[in-house]
Amino acid sequence: MLKRVFLIAILMFTSFSVLAQYDHPRKQASKSDSRDERWEGSVILAFQTGVDNQYDNGSAIDVDSALGWGIGFGWNWTDKLNLAYRYQYTNPDYTAVVVPEDPDAVPVDIQHDLSKKTHQFNVTYNFSGKAFTPFVVAGLGWTKLDSNVPSGFSTGCWWDPWWGYICVSDWKTYKTSQFSYNVGAGLRWDISSFVFTKAFYMREFLDVENGSVTFDTATLELGLMF
Repeated sequence: MLKRVFLIAILMFTSFSVLAQYDHPRKQASKSDSRDERWEGSVILAFQTGVDNQYDNGSAIDVDSALGWGIGFGWNWTDKLNLAYRYQYTNPDYTAVVVPEDPDAVPVDIQHDLSKKTHQFNVTYNFSGKAFTPFVVAGLGWTKLDSNVPSGFSTGCWWDPWWGYICVSDWKTYKTSQFSYNVGAGLRWDISSFVFTKAFYMREFLDVENGSVTFDTATLELGLMF
């Protein structure tokens, strides 16, 4: 999956170098080639740090650090204010300690990989309207977590117009979708009138039934303004 992200980044760089030669009308209408009232899209490479939390009765979760990828789409309301949607996916390994209700039973260690999908709606404030500027960002959304640990087995049957009567069996897994919010800060550089890049650090707060989980992420973003 990461190879695909790098390939997309290379293709975007190539496309941007061509577009940078084109005299887009927006360049003339905008003061100092500003971001003001322009759309933007980006690809994201993220490094998510690990999490090691203790919970009730000795239960615990230890999530490893992992690389992830994502995409973003946004609208520059002004040179300084940006509204954006952001999607990020990571697939870290984890170890969970499950404590049985029976006090005489031995705790069980579960080792697996976690599927984490985060959807965020963010507001970014750039401290300057210039090409190079620091910024702060905050937002909210929801995060889907899938333990990939089977919780049961299900079978569904139906009439298909191509294949006739078919049945499919599959494992269900323990998963949840929870409210999340985030804050962060970083630097933005508009390389040209079309190409921009951002580097920032973000903290995501996720509410779960047994408490809360915090994920820290260092992010490199490459995008196109249009």
